[in-house]
Amino acid sequence: MTATVRVRGIYATALTRLLLNAGHAVVDASPPIRRRFEEGFENAPPDVRIETTDDRQGVGVHGDPEVVASLRDRLAGVGRDALAWTDPTPPGTVLDGEVTETLGGGAVVRLRVGAAGRDVDGGDPATAEGYLPYGSVDDRVETGDPVRVRVDDSAAPWTDRRSSLDGSLRAGGGLVALEPGSGTRVDVRDDEAARELAGMVDLLGLEPPDGWRAVWKPPAVDAGTEALEAGLRRAVAAAEGLDEAVDAAGGIGVLGGAERLRDEPVASPNAGVWVWFGRESRFALDDRRRDVTATMPGHHRLKAGAADASAGVDLAEALCDPDPEAAFPFGVVTDVFGPTAGDALRIEHGKPDGRLITLGEGTVTETAADGSVTVEREMTGGGTYDGLGTPREAGDIAETSLKEGRWWYPTTYRGRDGAVRGTYVNICTPVEVFPDAARYVDLHVDVVKRADGTVERVDDDELREAEATGDVPEALAKKARSVASALENAL
Repeated sequence: MTATVRVRGIYATALTRLLLNAGHAVVDASPPIRRRFEEGFENAPPDVRIETTDDRQGVGVHGDPEVVASLRDRLAGVGRDALAWTDPTPPGTVLDGEVTETLGGGAVVRLRVGAAGRDVDGGDPATAEGYLPYGSVDDRVETGDPVRVRVDDSAAPWTDRRSSLDGSLRAGGGLVALEPGSGTRVDVRDDEAARELAGMVDLLGLEPPDGWRAVWKPPAVDAGTEALEAGLRRAVAAAEGLDEAVDAAGGIGVLGGAERLRDEPVASPNAGVWVWFGRESRFALDDRRRDVTATMPGHHRLKAGAADASAGVDLAEALCDPDPEAAFPFGVVTDVFGPTAGDALRIEHGKPDGRLITLGEGTVTETAADGSVTVEREMTGGGTYDGLGTPREAGDIAETSLKEGRWWYPTTYRGRDGAVRGTYVNICTPVEVFPDAARYVDLHVDVVKRADGTVERVDDDELREAEATGDVPEALAKKARSVASALENAL
């Protein structure tokens, strides 16, 4: 399937190469992309938008459901440690939900997302959380109120953000969007271009539905008449579809007490997928980028770890032609951006279902140029250590030995007297040690060594279940088992 795709963010060059090789058309390309490729990029309405997440760990893919589905496997296939999850709340979706909490500026809403979400026990509808600002709905919002809302912006599953919600409709995007209102609105700063676009609706002879107005976006300034007409036609069709679906369901906003909440979306004009790139995948994307322009080893790994690194990476690549066979300069990177001895470092434990759990924050006691970082945490008392069965006592020290790029890491627990209480070896996607956190995705199966020296492999059943549900792809599960077997024998 040939599609038009808009790409933005630190992975744009590599993904543009990937998309072009697959026969897709990249549209509304940024100036750097236009300079790097010998292509004529059009300013046309995209079928799908691919944008780097705010934390630079991956991308969100949103738009036409068929195209999103076709791109999912292609993007997740860049490396063994690239993982993809369906977005249950893609922008533009209209959902029913219930207000569960009121905060200072808005309300938390439990959204009923239907088949797009995960099944929950007890037969209840699958749900997700969103945030509804008070100013986006006409009525007062209270805890327990049933509401029907549109998703304005969604959030990756590994972040602590909620999807942003709105109590009004909006359709289209890219070159032109439609929103409730009259007249025409132009979101560009160029006065002359704004005047031209203001009259474009009349010139094209495509009137928005009653109660809607056109909103021209910045990319429309450089688009040709055919592209503007295609974008407006698409936005009008989307608005008509939303109008019909929402009117048939009884409107949008705060619902009457007798209104039955729907378990499935009222309208689903778009689909969405979140793709997280692990270390191996980032280096594979380096190779694709290197086909187009000078790219240092670890280009995407470095940019993903620190927002401040982008300018330095771009400068280094502009001044010289980096050796593609050179090793990733971990020692230099940590000297400049951290972590170094004495710094605080979080251990961010990704789960195969997309969630992220922070295991704790420790103090870096040692770093080395080969990518090794040692972190110590003082433990609180109570309970036992998972997998070890050893009582956890106040004052125990957990020493975690991380190494950049390794598929496992050990944590050794010691008592106040220095006696070893046991070692837990976590098997995971290749570790990345960023300035403030070590990141990876846990692969369930682990190996433990107890204080008496006995070694046991644990949680194989959880890995089998995750593989069966598709959370852990077959190749990744095979690697996890291989690593576990090697560790079991070595310990």
